[in-house]
Amino acid sequence: MHPPNYTFCCTLEIAIYIKTNKGKVMKIKSILVSQPKPSESSPYLEIAKKEKINIEFRPFIHVEGVDAKELRTQKIDLSQYSGVILTSKNAVDHYFRLAEEMRFAVPDTMRYICQSEAIANYLQKHVVYRKRKISFGDRTIADLIPLFKKYPDDKYLIPSADVLSQTTIDVLDKSGIDWTRAIMYRTVSSDLSDIKINEFDMLVFFSPQEIKSLHQNFKKFKQGEMKICVFGANTQKALEEVGLRADVMAPTKETPSMTMAIEKYIRELNK
Repeated sequence: MHPPNYTFCCTLEIAIYIKTNKGKVMKIKSILVSQPKPSESSPYLEIAKKEKINIEFRPFIHVEGVDAKELRTQKIDLSQYSGVILTSKNAVDHYFRLAEEMRFAVPDTMRYICQSEAIANYLQKHVVYRKRKISFGDRTIADLIPLFKKYPDDKYLIPSADVLSQTTIDVLDKSGIDWTRAIMYRTVSSDLSDIKINEFDMLVFFSPQEIKSLHQNFKKFKQGEMKICVFGANTQKALEEVGLRADVMAPTKETPSMTMAIEKYIRELNK
């Protein structure tokens, strides 16, 4: 038996009760995405145009680098490593930033193991690509295992944020390589005091850190009828831990991207 004054809607493999007003379902007219504004070819902008809704973008988090003094407190000597494991573009930038700050000339013999081809290509910002030992996986940290087996004798450094996934730690431990973590940057909450959060019908989040920022910036926030979209199980868990509800989940088999999930949900809701 469904609760009174509710309409039943099934979308994204999730059964959702949508509160109604005299039988009318609330429509999505404005969305806040917790990321920087994308290029003109973004799927978000296509959704805004097709569905005639307003989509705004604002990063809920940003990265701050640690300085050389703080890195030294971690007992990190960059010269002691023959390989670097790079899992993000931030890791690339902050590794070379700190190398310069510490006056460490990264040798041409340094081996770079990158989590994806995109990260490997990004290295060109700092090194002459064709003259370096650069390898990359398909997408995940587990994809790097064959590379670790190919180069087992290197001593690896992994530049990371203050938060490193347990999956990454487990893969590196099981790989049998000699590796050390160096915290080179931190993910911190952005100041969102100028945002009127309750004016949006939908919020979109991609990481637990963004949920933390929401909670820190809007301590009295109550979800009510507002819809919240989350990417990944960890983000959903972080949302539920602060007492909020996930209405749209991605990725799923049907909707592997967040924009696909949002568009499907809005079309169902705005019928």
